[in-house]
Amino acid sequence: MNIALKKGIAPDYEKWNRRLNGSWSCADYARFGVTLQKSGEDLAEAADFTPGSHILDVAAGNGNATLAVARRFCRVTSTDYVESLLDSGRRRAEAEGLEIDFEVADAQNLHYPDDSFDGVISTFGVMFAPDQQAAAKEIVRVCKPGGKIALANWTPRGFIGRMCSIIGSHMSASPGFKAPANWGREGWIRDHFEDAAASLSISRRTFIYRYRSPQHFLEFFRTHYGLLHKAFEKAGPRGEKALADDILNLVDAFNTADDGSMRVPSKYTQVVMIKA
Repeated sequence: MNIALKKGIAPDYEKWNRRLNGSWSCADYARFGVTLQKSGEDLAEAADFTPGSHILDVAAGNGNATLAVARRFCRVTSTDYVESLLDSGRRRAEAEGLEIDFEVADAQNLHYPDDSFDGVISTFGVMFAPDQQAAAKEIVRVCKPGGKIALANWTPRGFIGRMCSIIGSHMSASPGFKAPANWGREGWIRDHFEDAAASLSISRRTFIYRYRSPQHFLEFFRTHYGLLHKAFEKAGPRGEKALADDILNLVDAFNTADDGSMRVPSKYTQVVMIKA
């Protein structure tokens, strides 16, 4: 049991939301986000939404899943609580001539009526909502019966799951804060979605990070990934070497390249559910 629950203190999700919003906004995440486009395409293929369906992308970031689904001739409403990320997704959609609705929305409190969408999708997005239970309930609530929910979530022991743990250890996460990679646990998914599912498919997938070198990855990640950018700010001159060393050691543990470059597989959980 976490400290907050032991003391009977309710987690301050609004405060965490504001902090996370600031973290995602402080760097140009879109530069990093586009490198994950393949995962959006793979999830859109797995979801197999019917063309013409109205799909909600939750915590869409800069729109990887949004664009993938829109390319398959679905109507998409792309949402995030960081407006600058939606702006990036909007520019990408305009460049491709795709008609997509972009709206600011909080995954923990979606401003849509029950049963509004034919499907809901999220790639490495909704898993970062502080109130995990509320976010899970919301994406089920707004999906129509018979509609599909498709998710891609990093696993706890995979590369990014481990990276998040390192970042958290250097930022001293607040009591009661739950690891985003919980969403990558099969047991957690079944606990939060199975009762609402007519069918539930859970599979493990792998995304490959490719960079010129581990140091190139570290600098790119530090510059463009807001959570790590904030972690280095918090670490300051005294702590930044330890943080950098922890990340480079993690890369070394996962790196399969033998030519000085970086080729790191990162496991994630792919979920496709049909709502009962």
